[in-house]
Amino acid sequence: MNASSNGQGAEKAIIVVGLGKQYHIGVQEARHDTLLKSAGAWLASPVNNFRRLRRLSAVDEGEAADVIWALRDVSFTIDRGEVVGIIGRNGAGKSTLLKILSRITPPSAGRVILNGRVSSLLEVGTGFHPELTGRENVYLNGTILGMRKGEVDRKFDEIVAFAEVEKFIDTPVKRYSSGMRMRLAFAVSAHLQSDILLVDEVLAVGDAAFQEKCLNKMEGVTRVGRTVLLVSHNMQVIQRLCNRAILMQKGRLTAEGAPSAIVGRYLNDALAATTLEPVELGQQVRMNRLTVTQDDIPAGEYLDSGRPFEVHVHYDILEPVRNLLLGFNVVAGDGIALFRTYDMLTYGLGERAPGPYESVFQLPGGLLPAGQYFFEVVVGIHRLRWLSKGDIRLRLNLGGARETDVDFPGVVSPVGSWTVHHNGDAAGEHV
Repeated sequence: MNASSNGQGAEKAIIVVGLGKQYHIGVQEARHDTLLKSAGAWLASPVNNFRRLRRLSAVDEGEAADVIWALRDVSFTIDRGEVVGIIGRNGAGKSTLLKILSRITPPSAGRVILNGRVSSLLEVGTGFHPELTGRENVYLNGTILGMRKGEVDRKFDEIVAFAEVEKFIDTPVKRYSSGMRMRLAFAVSAHLQSDILLVDEVLAVGDAAFQEKCLNKMEGVTRVGRTVLLVSHNMQVIQRLCNRAILMQKGRLTAEGAPSAIVGRYLNDALAATTLEPVELGQQVRMNRLTVTQDDIPAGEYLDSGRPFEVHVHYDILEPVRNLLLGFNVVAGDGIALFRTYDMLTYGLGERAPGPYESVFQLPGGLLPAGQYFFEVVVGIHRLRWLSKGDIRLRLNLGGARETDVDFPGVVSPVGSWTVHHNGDAAGEHV
């Protein structure tokens, strides 16, 4: 990789040409039915092992069983001051790309040119030591992320105030709550002074108020002309912060353009890739299928937006589980998250015994305007871990008869009522 800060393509902040990253993985051990075959394999093993060792340092252009390409033939450029989002399913190569740009891992092929000082926000909290105080960890983390001591000195009060941990700054971090650690770690990262900022899923820290504070900080970063490359599964963040988006699939760059267009393509592509076969989520839940009904009749993708409809989740509990969160993210066709709901609003967080279940979510008619929507299945154990978060998706198109050709843009249908008075007449006409 030619990762440099030279003048080549000086008007460009980032130039990526033919980038590839290859990993060699273990292969399944062969089984032999006879003693003769086992003896032959034993005699051949030194040669085979030597070949494998040679290939560890070589780029394999083929499709060998022990070779995977996390990235393959990725090329793009980013102008100075541009804010670009990278989206794609898990395993698409997004984080690998940022690690190569951050010089954490070398590429197997291609080259990168970086014009300017680079800082990375790849894993919030990297470098925090539990036995050190918050103050000590600010300096340690700042050093790891590329800040000089003088920079940390100048930014220290601002970092602590942003993280809202002034009272605890001289307390060992091991006594911090997880939220306090995340806030302090993001505050250090967000106050880096650099020309190019690489960000990987670090804006979903803390509570809702602090997340908004993080977004406002990132918007401030983009307004001062810094180049930002942002990886996120939050389509609202991509559309709010970025002026261009890149879509990656299976290690390749498949599309780039305006965020709204790329987000729309990603949502539809992700839907096509969603499996309809039963899928086990950990050892506790098996998702079987999603179905939709309207007026107690099985429905397809197209529904009348003016009437209620139901989304049915059919699943099995494989072993007793408590604190189960099972529900949906409801997302508009342009990637805007409308709301999240869980069946615990009815069932609670008590234990669910093993067996088949069906959870039914009913959406009232007239709530959403006509358009395309995605219902993303969200399953997790409260305060412990996520089992699925947006990987299983259902697309629905809401339409129906229209009384006029007047459009009503917005995320919900018109609500409330109008009263029109003619010449002060108390009896108004309600529209």
